[in-house]
Amino acid sequence: MPSANTALFGLLTVFLFSLTLVESAASPAEHRKLCTVHACRDGSDDAPAVLRAFEECGNHGRVEFLNETYHIESIMNISGLNDVEIDLKGTLLWGTNISYWLNNSMPMGYQNQSTAWILGGDRISFQGHGYGTIDGNGQVWYDFIKGASNYPRRPHAITVYGTTNSIFEGLRFVQSQMWTMTVIHSSNVLLQDIYVSSTSNSSTSTANTDGCDTIYADNITFHRWEVHNGDDGISPKANSTNILVTNSTFVGGAGLALGSIGQYNGVFETIENFTAKDCTFVNTTHAAYLKTWTGEQVGYPPNGGGGGIGYIKNVLLSNFTLQNVKLPMSFTQCINFAGASGNCNSSLFSISNVSFLDIKGTAQQEPIVSLQCSAAAPCVNTTVEDVSELALRNGTLMKGYNCDHTMGTVGFNCTGHTCGTASGDGTC
Repeated sequence: MPSANTALFGLLTVFLFSLTLVESAASPAEHRKLCTVHACRDGSDDAPAVLRAFEECGNHGRVEFLNETYHIESIMNISGLNDVEIDLKGTLLWGTNISYWLNNSMPMGYQNQSTAWILGGDRISFQGHGYGTIDGNGQVWYDFIKGASNYPRRPHAITVYGTTNSIFEGLRFVQSQMWTMTVIHSSNVLLQDIYVSSTSNSSTSTANTDGCDTIYADNITFHRWEVHNGDDGISPKANSTNILVTNSTFVGGAGLALGSIGQYNGVFETIENFTAKDCTFVNTTHAAYLKTWTGEQVGYPPNGGGGGIGYIKNVLLSNFTLQNVKLPMSFTQCINFAGASGNCNSSLFSISNVSFLDIKGTAQQEPIVSLQCSAAAPCVNTTVEDVSELALRNGTLMKGYNCDHTMGTVGFNCTGHTCGTASGDGTC
């Protein structure tokens, strides 16, 4: 199967790169200028001191945060770093002045989204030691937006922008304001031993609390992530290539999401060579799902769009363990907001060479996969194998495969259609 071979080659390439990166992301510490950031004792804004530290030590230097709480009350744009170590032993606690953030959050370059913190450069080593914490104070946002999708200028916690040959390791993100992390216009980045918990302390929704999204990004590795949230765990979006997710756990939320993509009318975008293996999913909506916008533009991003073109291809999803997942895997080409019902057959976005292999555990309902593909661009070469241990919560082995407009299925026969299932709402 071409998709499996290509993805496995990519897995080996990224693994070898990661081993090299661990040794070469920064030069020896004895040659570095050290800047230690001290927190203000009166709780006032520590962001100016942080910015000064990076101005002074952002080139062949080291910036240290002590085991203290730093109050971040203003935006931080820290870009153009070169061969820098960042050592976080304390907590960066974001302020709760919603009016300030709505008026000052910075564009991050996609979907009219914005961010509270831009961090970027070459050879960054950002170490959190397993306890260094970025706290977005997200509860104020969850209560404020009341479930509204993509609330304008609601900031992402951190945008890793224009970053190459870098490591982010041992960091904790709690109650992120919106998306926890965006990796954009970046390549050769290893993100490992990362903990994300964006859950609400009230009944309010935690929509849009993605763990991490990649955009215009190549050769990005996620290793040993643990994500508790209310939306996508890890989501490659436009022009994400050679993305690897390994040994990670996702609790609540939607699971792995390829897309959504195809939101910009007439714009060509891709997701290619995505591999996820050895992952666990607990109480998620899916283990993995692929989602494209319809072929008809309705409104504008972030809460509208459609009509994009391009492809998702060479996807390998393997050795997953599921615990009470709603629907193990699905494709949908029906994404459409602005209150309109999407035409699921109109998308010209192509999906091909997707493999779902060696999956075990429990799900809430049939089917094993739901493939809602567009009549205008049928899905090609979908493989589902080694799923015989998947069972419903009552112990009944699963056997359903719902499909529309698929060509070249391997390892299964379609047993039904997608209309009316959890992944295929709309006109089939």
